[in-house]
Formats: sequence, structure tokens, C-alpha cells
Amino acid sequence: MPYLGSSPRYVLAKGDIIGGREARPHSRPYMAFVETKMGPESTTECGGFLVREDFVLTAAHCDEEGSGDAPTVVILGAHDLNRKERTQQEIQVRRKIPHEDFDRTTLENDIMLLQLELRAEWNNAVKPIRLPPANFLLKPEATCSVAGWGRTGVHMVRPATKLQEVTLKMADDKQCELFFDSVHGLHGEHQNEAVIGDTGGPLVCNGFAQSIVSYGKDSGLPSAVYTRMSAFIPWLRKKMGRE
Repeated sequence: MPYLGSSPRYVLAKGDIIGGREARPHSRPYMAFVETKMGPESTTECGGFLVREDFVLTAAHCDEEGSGDAPTVVILGAHDLNRKERTQQEIQVRRKIPHEDFDRTTLENDIMLLQLELRAEWNNAVKPIRLPPANFLLKPEATCSVAGWGRTGVHMVRPATKLQEVTLKMADDKQCELFFDSVHGLHGEHQNEAVIGDTGGPLVCNGFAQSIVSYGKDSGLPSAVYTRMSAFIPWLRKKMGRE
């Protein structure tokens, strides 16, 4: 996999990824919680974000091997997953559309659209987020944020039930090179451990979903890799029927 500094498809962010703060309830109305029922007592969970009333974006690796036609639901308008909040909308996923060139080993092209069975109802707790122009590149040291319901500490087993958020900065070319020297080929059970939120959630900069949380170091050290959204805008338009 190329270093982020030389690739238009990846972004590296640095900061205190593990250990953020609770988000103000419903301050991120685009956030989605994605849950797939793998069996009677088995589920997989990821983050995601609403980009249109009938589409949620997430990471392709969230669709685990062997999931087949396992039912997937998206929860919108949530803050505390332990409560049935009146703002929540639970919608079945009609169709999963992973990128055709997604590589489960390297996690290249780690992007997937979820077409919803019903259109989401927009309100103060449920709204889509804007996507960047095609091929837009963030500047190093840009300040961004990530949110999700993932683990809030390296040694924690259970994920957070209330939406968490963290502020971080984009890395420069040298930091990208050092990072990939240490995590080249990272995949498998530890890929989710470096970020505060579930993988599949958005990296938000200046009100735009600039990237999708993909993976990071298994130790929870302060760097994580994100799939750059602007490289996939033509693909998204085609799949959502808006070429």
C-alpha cells in the first residue's frame, strides 16, 4: 500500500484517537449505527453516515466474510444506544454495495454504500452530511473530528453506548511514511482498535465528510488511516444513480 502522502485515496490523521469526550446529543445528525445479525447471539457493529435520505456510507470491511444475506439495520438519530430515544429511526438495509475493487487483506478501496429499505425522515436529529468535491485534497495539519460508539480506551472490551467524539489533525508526508513503516499490511482482528469511533464512520473537516474510518495501529497509538472520500465521488454518483 502506498504512503498516504503520495496517494489520493488515503488520509492519515494523528491525535488522541483513543480517549475523547461524549458528544453533545444529536450534534452530529448524520451519524449512523450499522448492525448485522450474524446469528442468534452474534452481531457485527460499525459506524456509518447518512449521505442521502436513502443511502448510508460505511467501510467495506464492515461487511464481514460469511455474512451473506444476514439482515443489516441502520439506526439514525441515536445518541445513547442503550435507550429507545424518540429521535431514533431504525431502517433495514435493502442492498449492500461494496466497492468492486475492495481488497480485504490490504483494505484498499474500503468503502461501501448501504441502500435503505425506507427513506430517512429528516429532522434536527437526522440529516445527511455534505461530501467534498471530486479529487479534493486536505492540507496537512488541517483540524478534523471523528465520532462513533467504539471503545473509549485501549484495554476496554465493551464499546461506548453514548456517542463519543475526538478532534485531531491531518499528518504530513513524513508522518505518513513513518506510520506505514510500522503498520504495513495491518488487517484482521486488531484493525478497529486505534480509533475512538466504530470504523465506517466519517472524518469530518469543515462540515464535509472527507474520509471514512478504515484502520489504525492495534495498540491504540495516535494515528489512524481513512479512505479519502473525494477519490470516490464519481463512483458514488454512479451507484446512487446521479452521474
